[in-house]
Amino acid sequence: MRRTDPHGRPGDRSDDRAPEGHGPVRYGPPLPDDGLPVLPELSAVLAAAAGRAGQQPVGGGPALLDAARAYWARRGLTAEPDRVAAGPGTPSLLLALTAALGGDVLVPRPCAAWWAPYARLLGRPAFHVPTPAESGGVPDPYALLETVRRVRAEGGDPRLLVLSVADDPTATVAPPELLHETVEAAEGEGLHLVSDETWRDTLHDPHGTVLLSPAEMLPERVTVVTDLAGASLPPGWPAALARFPASATGASLHARVLDVLTALGARVAEPVAAAAAYALGEPEPVVHRRDLAVRLHARVAAAAHAAVVAAGALSRPPQAGRHLYVDLGPLRSALGAHDVSDAQELEDFLTVRLGMPAPGGHRFGDDLGELRVRLATGPLLGGTDEERTECLTSPSPLELPHVQRALVTLRSVFDDLRDDAQRREPPR
Repeated sequence: MRRTDPHGRPGDRSDDRAPEGHGPVRYGPPLPDDGLPVLPELSAVLAAAAGRAGQQPVGGGPALLDAARAYWARRGLTAEPDRVAAGPGTPSLLLALTAALGGDVLVPRPCAAWWAPYARLLGRPAFHVPTPAESGGVPDPYALLETVRRVRAEGGDPRLLVLSVADDPTATVAPPELLHETVEAAEGEGLHLVSDETWRDTLHDPHGTVLLSPAEMLPERVTVVTDLAGASLPPGWPAALARFPASATGASLHARVLDVLTALGARVAEPVAAAAAYALGEPEPVVHRRDLAVRLHARVAAAAHAAVVAAGALSRPPQAGRHLYVDLGPLRSALGAHDVSDAQELEDFLTVRLGMPAPGGHRFGDDLGELRVRLATGPLLGGTDEERTECLTSPSPLELPHVQRALVTLRSVFDDLRDDAQRREPPR
């Protein structure tokens, strides 16, 4: 019998696979790139290690793992030496974790584009749980309990909940009180949690935003993963980390994950491992570049958010990362005039109009019929390394001509839709 989620949808396939004729099924939106040239100090470290002919051990070598432990310790998350693993990107780590834990997977709706496909690859259903109005990344606790109850009633075996306190795709940060309630609900149901903290170092207002890790609340049942492409490395240098609970369960899970990574041959390349260890040490050049990049993307994201909201679209204010999530439902009548009636058609329409990728919400587990997209800020920084570097060093990046042109295009596309929608409103 094919199981369904609480809304009657199949939990294993239809939530994030486009129907035939609605775009390439294998298209997976990558993490939003920062759009900036590689930090010279990082390039130097990578180049110095390029002649290493050996391989990193499965799970990472001592230097990389020590750097990871120190990184987490500075964030209040101590890690035992044998409770840390590295892999070539978070998808390989999440694949290994899911295989090691067994059972069905629960994810928020919407969620990162790659969370559900890795579960399907293992033949596991991925059940989407709605998020509350104030933020994405963390399921509503009551919806979580209801989903677990229904899945079990239909013969399922939910064991793993994947969540993110600093979210892709919504760019929001879950408030601590919501996180507490969701973590308590998950603990009560015996779920293991994977906390994807890829974007934790990209808070737009680090002094005004409280970010807590579920591992601080439930240390015995939370594995933390982070992709260094979030804030430390270019996306083309794949490296990610996993921090396991300091318990017998964590030790067993760590060992099983290493077994899966071994079977996959999933190792971090030696030059990339050297660059990752350097970045995790947070030397001054890395921290300075990260701070500049975060401030830049925060400004551009705020300007983009203001533009889409002024046009009548809906979007939560971005709080982290290099993106925002936009709901164009209020502009449906105007979009209908362009034969846009679902997220795939909206993706196609905006990608052409904006001249930049605009992946639809169906890529992130939202309903195909909802008119939602994720917009990245990287493409708004210019088309050359020189223009992007100028953005990074300018005290007023929004006033640079190439950034202004990009924002004008964004505003123009959305304002045209607003004007069309207003013309189509029935007279009062």
